[in-house]
Amino acid sequence: MLKNLVKNLKPSSTLLINETSSKLEEQGKKIFKFGFGQSPFKVPEDVVDELKKNAHQNKYLPMQGLSELREVVANYTSNKKNYNYKSENVIIGPGSKELMFLLHVVFDGEIILPAPSWVSYAPQAILGRNKIQILQTKRENNWFPTGIEIEKIISKDKSKNYLLFLNSPNNPSGQICENLEEISIIAKKYNLIILSDEIYSELSFKENYQSISNFCPEKTIVSTGLSKWCGAGGWRLGYFLVPNSLMEIKNMINVLASETFSAVSAPIQYAAIKAYKNDHSQYINKSKNILSAVGNYVYNNLRSNKVLINEPQGGFYLMPEFLNKKFNSSADMCDSILNDTGVALLPGSDFGFDQNKMLARLSFTDFDGQKFMNKIDDNKKIDNDTINEFAPKIIEGVDKLKKWSESV
Repeated sequence: MLKNLVKNLKPSSTLLINETSSKLEEQGKKIFKFGFGQSPFKVPEDVVDELKKNAHQNKYLPMQGLSELREVVANYTSNKKNYNYKSENVIIGPGSKELMFLLHVVFDGEIILPAPSWVSYAPQAILGRNKIQILQTKRENNWFPTGIEIEKIISKDKSKNYLLFLNSPNNPSGQICENLEEISIIAKKYNLIILSDEIYSELSFKENYQSISNFCPEKTIVSTGLSKWCGAGGWRLGYFLVPNSLMEIKNMINVLASETFSAVSAPIQYAAIKAYKNDHSQYINKSKNILSAVGNYVYNNLRSNKVLINEPQGGFYLMPEFLNKKFNSSADMCDSILNDTGVALLPGSDFGFDQNKMLARLSFTDFDGQKFMNKIDDNKKIDNDTINEFAPKIIEGVDKLKKWSESV
C-alpha cells in the first residue's frame, strides 16, 4: 500500500538539518551551517526586475511550460551541448525535484542509484514503487560507477528496464564524472535510460563541462534549473530536456503534471526567460571563482592523516571521511560533531553509504555571497585573507572541525 510506504518515510534530511540548525541558533548556540546546501548568492538583478514586472501575470500557463521559455531553454542548452533540442523537448516544472518524482512514477523497472546519491532519489523511487539497486562507488573513481559495475547489475536480468541516475557535479561529493564514455557504451548496449542531474553543471570549476548527453543524447534525460547557478532555490523552477527517442516518457510526465502541479507560477516563468536569454557569464564566473576558492580552502585545511577528502570540482560540497572507530554510525558521528563544535554536517548514510563508513557531506556556503561577490573581480585570485573577511564562519568552522578530528 502506498500509504504504508509514506508512513515509513522520514522528512528530507537536507531540509531537516536546516531547521535543526536554525532552532539551535534561536537557543543562542553558534552554529556553522555546513549541513544545508543552497546558493549563497542573490538572484541576478535583471532577473529579479523581470519578476517584478510580471507580478501581474495571473493566467494558467501551458502545463509543459511557457512556449517562449521552453524555446530559450532549448536554444541555451543546444548551444552548450552541440545537440539540437527543440522547445517540445523541454518540460518546465516547479523545481527539478518534482519532475524527478513524476519520472519515478511513470517509469516501470529498476532504478540504479550510485552511492553517494542525493537524498531524495531513493525515497522517490520507493514512492514510485520501483526496485532500487544501490551501487557502491570508490573514492578513486571520484565516487562514480564504472561501466563494468553498471553492466554487472544489468546482466543479472537483461529483460528489465533500467534507469540510472547520474549527478555530476555531484551532491554530496562535489566531484565530476570522468568516465562518461564507458558508461555511454553500456547505455547503448543495454538500452539503459539515464537521468543526468546537472543542477550544478554551471558551477563546474573547470571549463568545458561534459555531460553523459554529449555521448548518448538519445538515452539521456537532462535535469537542471535555476536553483544553484541563479541563486533561486526558493523560486522553484526546474526543467527536463527529453530527447525525441523518449517522447513516450515525456508525454506521460505531462499527463501527471496536468493532474498535480498544473503549471509553474506564471511570473517566475516569465522572469526565467531573462535568466536564459541575457548574458550572465560575469555572475556565473564570480560565483565559480568564490566557490572554488572557498572549497579549496576547506579542502586544504581539513585534509590530514585523520581526514580523507577529494579536491572540490564543482558546486558547493565536499565529502570528508573521518578515520576513527569511536562511533557506530556516521549519523552518531555527525550528532557528536554538532554537539561538540556547533558544526552541522549530514551523515554519509543519508546518501546511500553503509552507516559504518564515517563519511559526511560538508556544504561550504555559510557566508554572505552578495557581499563577497561585490568586492571581487571576475577572475581575481582570492586569497585566505579575503576568505577570512567575507566568509569568517567557514574559517572558524573548519578550524573547529579539524581540531575535533584530531581529538577523537
